[in-house]
Amino acid sequence: MDAATLAVAFGLPPKDAIAYLRGKGFAISFDWEEVWQEAQAQAFTVAKVGQLDILQDIRGVMQQALDEGRTQRWSTQELTPILRSEGWWGRKEVVAPNGETRNVELGSPWRLANIYRTNMQTAQLAGRYQRQVENVADRPYWRYVAVLDAVTRPEHRALHGLVFHYTDPFWAAYYPPNGFGCRCRVQALTEAEARAFGISVSSGRMGVTKKLVSQRTGELRDVATFRTRHPVSGQDVVISPDVGWSYNPGAARYQPSTGGYTGDLAALAKRELRP
Repeated sequence: MDAATLAVAFGLPPKDAIAYLRGKGFAISFDWEEVWQEAQAQAFTVAKVGQLDILQDIRGVMQQALDEGRTQRWSTQELTPILRSEGWWGRKEVVAPNGETRNVELGSPWRLANIYRTNMQTAQLAGRYQRQVENVADRPYWRYVAVLDAVTRPEHRALHGLVFHYTDPFWAAYYPPNGFGCRCRVQALTEAEARAFGISVSSGRMGVTKKLVSQRTGELRDVATFRTRHPVSGQDVVISPDVGWSYNPGAARYQPSTGGYTGDLAALAKRELRP
């Protein structure tokens, strides 16, 4: 899915997504779990990239793709010759920070597609979160919306249609995306619309469990859980985001907008609306 398609699908002014990605710093990491959850919202990172210049090249193309509405195919075509020339391509023997030599996949069409999808989706939804927070006076309830087709994850299908107040703890862990390739989104509702759908509360239904992060090391980390009724079977099920996705990227980087204030109010807004 390309940036232009995402912008149409989510009804999001592109400037918000662009600002989200542009505001990130950089983080060097060898394994994806080294930059964990909320830290992903603060820094652009790609696992196995150990050089800042390579990371900057990837980030530059991702930013241009978002700025100009470029497709995944375009970003892959742009990056492939750059990364090949820098030696960051294919499977190679590399030395990890702990001194262990490992055979890993560096650049590949599949990895570049995944990097593109993850960054575009996260930026779009983080921007949408900012707009929704700024409109809670009119639309204080949010509805989880999944794409209901043959490839929708059962866990995301089970969340489809649930409505919570924007302050409900549910959104701290389940505001999309909830995993790599997640296509879910959030619909903002008035109180009347929310009552027509049926308002939910997460009290007593949320928890935490340990899940495996790395097969290689056996490391376990906390993952959010949510208990709900499956829409097809009617059975109670406990579901979680993918490991490493139990957070809200938009909330981690939320910046109140002061653009609507002028004169003396502008200075007041900048002081009082600090994140």
